[in-house]
Amino acid sequence: MNKDIETRYLSGPVELRAGDKGKKLGGYALKYNRLSQNMGGFVEQVAPGALNKTLADGGDVLCRYQHEDEFLLGRTSSGTLRLMPDDVGLPYEVDLPNTSYANDVAALAERGDVSHSSFSFYTIEDEWGFTEQGFPLRTLLQIQLVDVAPVVQPAYLDTSTGLRHLAASRNLDFDSVRAAAVSGSLAALLEQRDEPQPEPETPSEPHVPVELLRLQGDWLSRRNL
Repeated sequence: MNKDIETRYLSGPVELRAGDKGKKLGGYALKYNRLSQNMGGFVEQVAPGALNKTLADGGDVLCRYQHEDEFLLGRTSSGTLRLMPDDVGLPYEVDLPNTSYANDVAALAERGDVSHSSFSFYTIEDEWGFTEQGFPLRTLLQIQLVDVAPVVQPAYLDTSTGLRHLAASRNLDFDSVRAAAVSGSLAALLEQRDEPQPEPETPSEPHVPVELLRLQGDWLSRRNL
């Protein structure tokens, strides 16, 4: 498993809802097969089934406003956060606590000021390929979810972890991979690595002139007389 936490953002509605025990906040944390924006030389998507390990393990997933510990909103282990995966992606719903910061989040969401959701994760398995247009594509096949988060706006996407994972999986120098991504030549690097290597040529039998073979035969015949 990749030990570096990665964070991704999804632009979409974060809805404030009324519940029996107070206010709830929810939306999609991620959507499957949805191409990201250009992440600095490549795009990315989450494959259906990428959350199977997280859901099967039943590990504790947090909901934190802006991914900050001091703004904890709920967690799956206490039942205050619910993950509801469907064919589209991962919707979540959190019961907001009666705290000053949670009330502030509710007010911001009600006004539409909180319009993005986010999720952070560890990469367990990914693969690299190309979009239909030939642009480098990273597909997250299996991830370990850490948290989901309503956020005000997307922060800068740090893509170095994904590129480091690519370099390690293909035994490449990380600085070379990063330079290729920055220069827009990552596709050429991937194509070069994907090309089948030619089979080594089998040495051919040395050519012996016919006349030499005849002379050798005559010599052996004279020795046997």
